[in-house]
Order: sequence, then C-alpha cells, then structure tokens
Amino acid sequence: WGRCQMLSIKGITTTVGQEQQAGMKEKQVLEDLEMHLARRDTEALFQEQPEIGNQYLEDTLLRSYLKTHLPPKVLEEVHQDLERFGNRLLTKIQPLSWECELNPPVFRQYDAWGRRVDHIHTCSAWRRMKEISAEEGLIAEAYERRYSNWSRLYQAVKLYLFSSSSGGFSCPLAMTDGAAKVIESLGIPGSLKNAFDRLTSRDPEKFWTSGQWMTERRGGSDVASGTETVARKQPDGTYRLYGFKWFTSAADSDMALTLARIADAEGQCTQGSRGLSLFFLRVRDEEGKLNNIQVQRLKDKLGTRQMATAELWLQGARAELISAEGRGVAAISHMLNITRIHNVISAVASMRRMISLSRDYACKRVAFGKLLKDHPLHMQTIARMEVQVRGAFLLLMEIVRLLGLAETNLASEQEQLLLRLLVPVAKLYTGKQTSAVAVEAMESFGGQGYMEDTGLPVILRDALVLSIWEGTTNILSLDVLRSLAKSQGQVMAAFLSTVQKKLALASGTEELSPAVQRAREAIRSLRQFMAAAGSEQALTMELAARDFSYSLARIYTG
Repeated sequence: WGRCQMLSIKGITTTVGQEQQAGMKEKQVLEDLEMHLARRDTEALFQEQPEIGNQYLEDTLLRSYLKTHLPPKVLEEVHQDLERFGNRLLTKIQPLSWECELNPPVFRQYDAWGRRVDHIHTCSAWRRMKEISAEEGLIAEAYERRYSNWSRLYQAVKLYLFSSSSGGFSCPLAMTDGAAKVIESLGIPGSLKNAFDRLTSRDPEKFWTSGQWMTERRGGSDVASGTETVARKQPDGTYRLYGFKWFTSAADSDMALTLARIADAEGQCTQGSRGLSLFFLRVRDEEGKLNNIQVQRLKDKLGTRQMATAELWLQGARAELISAEGRGVAAISHMLNITRIHNVISAVASMRRMISLSRDYACKRVAFGKLLKDHPLHMQTIARMEVQVRGAFLLLMEIVRLLGLAETNLASEQEQLLLRLLVPVAKLYTGKQTSAVAVEAMESFGGQGYMEDTGLPVILRDALVLSIWEGTTNILSLDVLRSLAKSQGQVMAAFLSTVQKKLALASGTEELSPAVQRAREAIRSLRQFMAAAGSEQALTMELAARDFSYSLARIYTG
C-alpha cells in the first residue's frame, strides 16, 4: 500500500495512516448521496407555480380603455369598485371556483325509502357563487342604469373579471341576464314583475337565476322543426306544458323561459316557427317541489362540469304565456342576443386568464440556462396570443358600448344596425379564437400544461363549448347573411361607414399607416367579393358565409 499512497473520496484526500477516518467519512458521504437520491425520487418537480394578482389592476388594456371612454366621475366610482372586486376575486372567489370544479353536481333520483325526489345536489361553493353574483350586482348593474348608457359596459367588465374565477357560474348568469332582458322588452307586465325584480336583485335571499329551455330531442339551433313540447290552455288562463327538454343548462335555476306549441281545441298544433310561443315557468313551488317536472339524468359533458345540465320531462308543468301566440322566436331573440354577448365575454376572459398565467410562468421558469421570457421565440408566441386577446377585448367593448346606447335610446340607426351585425360576428369569431389561444397557451407550460391538478386543462375544456353553445360557427355565419339580406344592405353600409371613419382617424398617425393600408386592402377585397357575389346563386353565398364572417370580424377588430 505504501505510506504515501493517496486516496481521493469525494474530494477528501488522505494518507494510509488516515484510512480508518477516511473510511468513516466515505461511508457518511455515500449515505448522504443515497438519501439525496431517495428524496429526489419522491419530491415534487422544482417549478414555480404561475400566479395571478388583482386582475383589474394587472389588465393595462382594460384600465386604458375605461380611462379613454368613461366620463371622469363614472370612471372614479367604477375604478374604486373594480379594484375592490379584483381583490375579492383573488382572495375569496378564486378558491371557491376550484371547489366547484372538484365537487360537480350530483343527481339523486330516489330517497332511501324509494320515493322519487329528483334532487340535484350542488356544492356549497356553487351556492355561494349565486350569493356573490347578487351582492356584486352582476345582473342588477345593467338594469339599474346608474351610469346611463355606460351601465351595460360596466356590467360587462365585472362579468369579464368574474368569468374565469366563477367556477362555471357565468353560464347561469348569461341566461338570467337574457331572461331579464326578455321581460324588460315585454314592458315588465304585472305578472312578471316579481320575476324581474328577483332576476335583477342585489339581495342574495331574493335573487333568482333562470334557465333557457330550447333544445329538444331533434337538436339545437333548428327550433322551428325541433320543438315538440305542447302547451294546453287551462280554464284559469295558465298553460300546462308536456314535452321533453334534451339539454337544459343550469337545471338548478329558479325559473325558466321555454318554447312550446299551443294546442287548439282539437289538440292540433301549428308547425314551423309560426307555431312557437314563449312561456315562463317556475321550476319549483314555494315548498321546493318540482313543477310537474321529472329529471331523467344529468349530462356527462367534456367541460363546464361544475354546472348541472339535465334532461327534463315536462309532465303538465304549469306555465304562463308571455309572448304573443306564435311569436315565441321573436320574443326569445332578445335573450339570445344577450347570451351570445355573454359567450363573447367568457371567450375573452378565458384567453386573458391563460395568457396572464403564461406570462407569469415565463418570468419564473428557467430552461436552457435562462428564463423563458428571455427566449425570443417564446416571447413571440406569447405576443401573438396577446394580439388576439386585445383585438377580441376591443371588439367586445365595442358591442357592449353599442348595447348600452341602444338600451338608453341613445343609439343612432346606424349604431343599431351595427350592433345587429357585430353580435353574431363576434360570437362566432371569439368562440374559435379562445379554443386556439387556450391550446397555444397550454403548450407554453410544456408538460405541466397537460396536468389536471394545475387547473389549466379545466380552462381549455370549458373554452371548447364557446364555439358550440348559442349557435355553432356555421349557424351564426348564416345568421350574418340573414342580417344583411333582411336590412337590404343597410347593415353592410353601416359596417363599412363605421370602419372607414375609424381608419380616417387612425390615418393621421404615421406609425399606424402600414396597418391602415392593410385594413383598406382588406376592405377592398371584401367589396370586390360582395360585388361578384351579388350575381351568384344562394349556394355560393352560403359556402362563403364562414369566410365572409371571419373577414368582417378581422377587419372590424383591426
């Protein structure tokens, strides 16, 4: 061995005379190494969790928009409330959202003694969301009109902030807002005053949510041929409804608006859309018993699992006719307009939440020796998503601004025509945008984006419904064509005139000239297509409807 022979163990240099001491130290080092490896087998991945702060204060575009457009006094009040609401969302409401996801509704058809109860049990967090919606005036704000024509925009901003933290409760709020709008459009008749007051209440004890029961066994958007529910008039003037509702969202709501066909004395019903009338019904009576309604089952959905969606049998449900007979589709169109706008709000909110998390993660995650934010390609990807969500946000704000003007009788004819066009255009386009952005944003987290307990897959799943609910992309594209035809070109003239005015304002800024030029080229192409299409058959226009609607969305957004 030799006295001068050296041993090197983990950086410990020693002579043979120190072998015993070195052996002990070697044993300790190996034990430490084994322990370290054992810990590494069980410890979590060392990545920092992306976080969000006060979503109002962090949203620079939202704050800039409000500062630009709102009157100073309104801005002062709104700013204080939104800052407070942003803190409440972060500290109180967001944790409830995750509870709603982890505790979806459960359907119990029978009690322990075999009695039919059809009870849909929702978690306490879901019920708390309903109370919070009332306290924050998420429906009331639009109908109190404290800020005149700006009230609707302010409500939309609160819903936009609430949506991604709502645990799916933004869906029943959409239908609740739509129901309130229908009742208001009917002049709030005496028999519906209690319902309207409850739908727009700030008191959690009084606040109601509403369902929208339109889809039946034959399918969704084609209500004219798909509605089989029959309404039979009673001696007291009310009606009894008999039929099967295939897809009823927020089945735990307090009331619903639904379409049905009125049977005549011989039991015959008028077919087509002219045979449809609109009815109001309470889901349960004062004792909590279902209104001659049986729940067949809850739907097993890809997303929005936090919310109870059910198949319902109406077996003589007591209801009130609220539209003119045969004018149900026209009456419920007010509801569809509002729910489509809510769809846009949810789409923009989902994109904003995913990008906020992606941005924060880029400031924390180290890969290949530097933070993600210091990789140009990664930042280019986030920037492209940011452009999408900013454009969608501004389109949303334009729609709710126009709606606020219309609701306070301040909208010009051109603004009313523009609103009619932009609602389906924005709904169909943002519904597609949000799916694409959500997938792209999920990818920016790498493998972690695919992990269920990060909460990111929930956002993607819930976003996918937004291109389907309230009319698919194709259905809405055809609706766009109908709006053009029905107005005999006035809607398109209003669109082009408004866009030209916006471009004229922007053309004075040198930095914007390339963008202005591209927008003008797009308008030129649109005009050329319309001129050529004027002589084409209806089939040609139908085949172009989707691309045509996308073009309208991109031009106006730009």
